Amino acid sequence: MDDLNWRTWDEAEPELRSMLPEAALETVRRAARAAERWHGEQTRPTGEPYTVHLLEALEVLARGAGERDPDVLAAALLHDVVEDTPATVADVEAEFGPVVAEYVDWLTKPPVRSRKDKRAAKVGYLRRLREAPPQAIAIKLADRASNARTLDRMPPDFQRRYYTETVVYLLPLAQDHAFFAPWFADWAQRFAHLR
Repeated sequence: MDDLNWRTWDEAEPELRSMLPEAALETVRRAARAAERWHGEQTRPTGEPYTVHLLEALEVLARGAGERDPDVLAAALLHDVVEDTPATVADVEAEFGPVVAEYVDWLTKPPVRSRKDKRAAKVGYLRRLREAPPQAIAIKLADRASNARTLDRMPPDFQRRYYTETVVYLLPLAQDHAFFAPWFADWAQRFAHLR
């Protein structure tokens, strides 16, 4: 899925309307508004609004993987709010219920105190994902697909680390998914020069 087009909710909503019943669409709409509210003016390393990444993950799940569960789609939009904003898992649960909160919790890296602890915490988090519900794994794979597709825009040392991390920890998680297995296999081939 290199042709991601949903950069704003207004671009995503018409296609989602054709995929989802109104109640499900309303859940996803509320999640998009909450993500926008919680992430505020945050930007990605590329300088674009943070919400573009969240909508890309949503698009990968909905258009690519064919996901229609509103809790999964809502959690895709909210997957970084606990990690990157003042929002808590309890806040997510209060607005979206325990299922969405559980998925977001699985996708939240633990806080770390030092740069040295950051790498170990990330590896622990990635290993723990093997135990996550399949829905949380699918969200993580969509998140990684959004980030990985533009890896060539990042600094070379980051590219190599990210490629290795993706191959070691995410490719095995993708193996059981009809959409993600071939997508990540293709991606790994395109970026094989980073081995």
